[in-house]
Amino acid sequence: MSSERPKQRILAHLAAIAAALGHAHRLEILELIAQGERSVEDLAGRTGLSVANTSRHLQILRRARLAEPRQVGKRRLYSLLAETDVIALLSALGRVGERSVAEIERILSSYFRTRDALEPVSREALLERLRAGTVTLLDVRPADEFALGHLPGAINLPLDRLAAELADLRLGQAVVAYCRGPYCILSFEAVALLRSRDIEARRLEDGFPEWKAAGLPVEG
Repeated sequence: MSSERPKQRILAHLAAIAAALGHAHRLEILELIAQGERSVEDLAGRTGLSVANTSRHLQILRRARLAEPRQVGKRRLYSLLAETDVIALLSALGRVGERSVAEIERILSSYFRTRDALEPVSREALLERLRAGTVTLLDVRPADEFALGHLPGAINLPLDRLAAELADLRLGQAVVAYCRGPYCILSFEAVALLRSRDIEARRLEDGFPEWKAAGLPVEG
């Protein structure tokens, strides 16, 4: 009987991590800080939560050792702790959800796949095309996220500016667009807009955090 106690203690700690993940707002916060360090106030503005509520969610993530703060002057900036492992954990959660939850499959079919039914470009294929210089890489995240880190050679053109500034790009080759992750709608909307202008466009299979977690080169 006593031999079970260490295992039970480990399982209890794992359950606490799972509980920390068990809220949509905390998953969104993790996606945002996977792009780079963020202050409590900035996260509150992006999620639409109050500063107090955002801080409460961050404290839960901190206790679960999923995020950690760094004090810079009067600001406290949060980032992922064990970044590669946390991103892998979130990716695994998404795969399990897609396989097991009928509502997730319905949303993927009715929203995401209606905007882009084509197979996305894999990280490996994109890396080859970047090395060959046969693709224009478009980062459609906000400019401040791009500044924190981006794929090599990417052009930053946030979705809300894409239509107005598209003519200035003078695109002469295919485009691959990417954003925050596999469920980020920015790249889907960008690809739909580009195709409506008769531009050959595909999206990356996931986003910047997954690219970085895979150990692939980044800039910024």
